[in-house]
Amino acid sequence: MLKNPLFQEILMDITNDEESSFSIIECILKGKTSDEEISKETEIKLTVVRRVLYKLYDAGIASYKRTRDPDTKWESYNWRFEQDKVSEIINKKYESLTEEIERCIKYEEENIFFVCKTNNHRYKFEKASQTNFICPECGESLEYQDNSSIIVKLLNEKARYTSLGKSKDIK
Repeated sequence: MLKNPLFQEILMDITNDEESSFSIIECILKGKTSDEEISKETEIKLTVVRRVLYKLYDAGIASYKRTRDPDTKWESYNWRFEQDKVSEIINKKYESLTEEIERCIKYEEENIFFVCKTNNHRYKFEKASQTNFICPECGESLEYQDNSSIIVKLLNEKARYTSLGKSKDIK
């Protein structure tokens, strides 16, 4: 699972600490569950371990059970990695990306564009016609842009994200 690029991307989005996060999760999966054990095993500072664990907890992919030592009265946290939640997060992320791509496809399909070859500014037909098809930035002529290749790229991206987002096998 740690080698899965979808998982790595989600983990990085959550913790912003790729190196420590992977080691910490790997340690939990190997049976080390207390933050002190994880810190000792990974040689990562305890404060960093706790910061990463709480970020994972906030995202819903880690949980903990708190216990109190009857002799010392110290509280101890035993962590668990919630693998099932990872699929859920991945599916939501790719669903959101797919929706955004669909909005872009609709925008491209519903509009006609003109582009300035000098500065690559792109204008919808309405704006281009208001300026008599002259670039308002540099004064050069605007040329019609066939955006069919953009639509094809967006459709390919949508297909890729749709298939990745439906991936249930994150192991």
